[in-house]
Amino acid sequence: MCEAWLSTHALSAGYGKKAVINGVEISAEKGKILTLIGPNGAGKSTVLKTLCRQIKPLGGTVFIGNTDLRNLSGNELARSVSLLLTDRTKTEYMRCIDVVETGRYPYTGRLGILSAHDHAMVTEAIKNVDIEDIAYCDFERISDGQRQRVLLAGAICREPDVLILDEPTTFLDIKYKLELMSILKKIAREKNTAIIMSLHELELAQRVSDNILCIKGERPDRIGTPDEVFSNGYIEELYGITNGSFCESYGSPELGKCEGMSEVFVIGGGGSGISVYRSLQRMGIPFAAGIIHENDIEFPVASALASELITEKAFESVSKESFEKALQVMRRCKRVICAVKEFGTMNEFCLTLAKEAEKSGLIKEGAVS
Repeated sequence: MCEAWLSTHALSAGYGKKAVINGVEISAEKGKILTLIGPNGAGKSTVLKTLCRQIKPLGGTVFIGNTDLRNLSGNELARSVSLLLTDRTKTEYMRCIDVVETGRYPYTGRLGILSAHDHAMVTEAIKNVDIEDIAYCDFERISDGQRQRVLLAGAICREPDVLILDEPTTFLDIKYKLELMSILKKIAREKNTAIIMSLHELELAQRVSDNILCIKGERPDRIGTPDEVFSNGYIEELYGITNGSFCESYGSPELGKCEGMSEVFVIGGGGSGISVYRSLQRMGIPFAAGIIHENDIEFPVASALASELITEKAFESVSKESFEKALQVMRRCKRVICAVKEFGTMNEFCLTLAKEAEKSGLIKEGAVS
């Protein structure tokens, strides 16, 4: 079993005398990422701030190693735990390297004079987050993504045992989000750091986390691996999703099905129909889809968006029964779109379906030869 850098016992967190969340049991292990997810206002940020003593616990205990958090001095805590919040940091006349160097202040004493080792840690952190090209730029004149990396460099050059991040991807575009997640995985693996963070982007949480703590109501609801959390419709339950659905396979949301009888039949498979399904949904056109194998890459999207879906068992050739069912539904539709460009032995009945649609004049474009 991995050793925990940070753990809690029966932790209650809140403001004043009012608890926002109770019964928090966390074990942040060396070299692993623990991610907190849950609806807005569930208490994720409150928990994180309590873990680093920004907020006093209302009950229970936080341990850093085997030491009660309350027994650590300010400097001891600063050396053990680094915190990166979503607040936009304001600086005056500071270069990026100056911001990073503040991460070494717990080691420098009151005068803040950096030693050779301190400078080496700053240089290493700058290299790790790939900001050498902006190290001497004005911190106020760089992008949000670059700022986040500069602040992360300041946090990791402290050589913390635990790195806590509250929604670190806020303000970042997809490029910087992916870069940040890659950096965090590298830090956890190479520095043996325990990372605890909150995320709203469920697809990132699913891909980067070793363990996920789900918070709902006034207490944690579930903790487990991504495979355990993203299964059996749990995410829809956690967030109370009623309009639309959440695709656990892709870690992404889908809008709801269009109401009414199917107007269009889409012959899809192999991912070819995904863009068509979403286009029809955006236009408010109810559609049917088939014949889709249950292990097909587009099956989750088709299941979420199609008013009617004709399927086939995984790894089986399309059966005559599925073909007849699809043919019946297709003949009720006003139009057929064949998204498939190539057919094989597994879906040869789909080719027959497309030819039947062409013969009937239902395919207006993309005719099958």
